[in-house]
Amino acid sequence: MSRPYIWVIFLVIFSFFISYYFYPQMPEKMASHWDAEGKVNGYMGKTAALLVIPCLLAFLALLFLLIPAIDPLKENILKFQKYYYNFVLLICLFLLMVHIQMILWNLGIEISPNLTFPLAMGILFYYAGVMMEHAERNHFIGIRTPWTFHDEEIWDKTHEVGSRAFKIAGIISVLGVINQKYAVYFILCVIPLAFYPVLYSYLLYREKKRREQK
Repeated sequence: MSRPYIWVIFLVIFSFFISYYFYPQMPEKMASHWDAEGKVNGYMGKTAALLVIPCLLAFLALLFLLIPAIDPLKENILKFQKYYYNFVLLICLFLLMVHIQMILWNLGIEISPNLTFPLAMGILFYYAGVMMEHAERNHFIGIRTPWTFHDEEIWDKTHEVGSRAFKIAGIISVLGVINQKYAVYFILCVIPLAFYPVLYSYLLYREKKRREQK
């Protein structure tokens, strides 16, 4: 088991611990959702609110551990497992941040999600780009389209483009901190960048077919 994954297990245990520790101090209805302007617009009962993210973390930890074991191309995942497990760790850190922020908000320490989310999402997007630089063909991780999965050349070229696109998306997301009122729109505007590599893989496929037919 890799060192990043040991940290993932620690984060899962820690998330349950802080839920247990702060349970008596939480209101019966906890603020649990915020709108685009960073204002509370949703509440949950405290038991559900304190368990939802720890349970999600536990589920994802198990899922991410199983993926390299069940993929028929698991030998390819092993080639970039360092980047894969670092990305898993970042996802779990992101969820733990959301959990802690919710607890702090309900304790009266109101840290705006329009400050933390653009930074956290930017880091996730950027490191997804780093991982794509090294990703080999597999069934679960990366830009998996019918065209990338069945052609290694298209896979490699698509992930080169995808790597740059996700890094740019990460930078754009972080810029949302500059104007927190519109931070969510900085994050949403990266959606076209995420879909572009999919279109690019199809265009590569068509071009390759055209060359083969000549």
